[in-house]
Amino acid sequence: MKLITKEIERKCAGNLKKPEDKRKPYLKLFNAYGNGTWLISEILDDGRLYGLCDLGLGFPELGYVSLAEIESAKFAGAQMIERDRWFTPEKTLSEYARVANEAGSIQA
Repeated sequence: MKLITKEIERKCAGNLKKPEDKRKPYLKLFNAYGNGTWLISEILDDGRLYGLCDLGLGFPELGYVSLAEIESAKFAGAQMIERDRWFTPEKTLSEYARVANEAGSIQA
């Protein structure tokens, strides 16, 4: 499965024109074989993604993640990280971050 579609790229590019507190995460990635969820609001030209990252340790945080590292994660030859095809953001990234920090994990 393709992790980032053209539509997601377009929406995330539009986020860069908005104030940070108005940006929504248009990409939700998850580890199909274990812990790990990412809500991504920005895709940078250098292959970095910005968003809310939760590795399942109880401390979700905003930050950058490498698309190449995510794509290279394999389990028995299969891609470990998948895109949630049904995800539609209901909140801004900062609102998801606030809720995740209170709950200790991403709630999306």
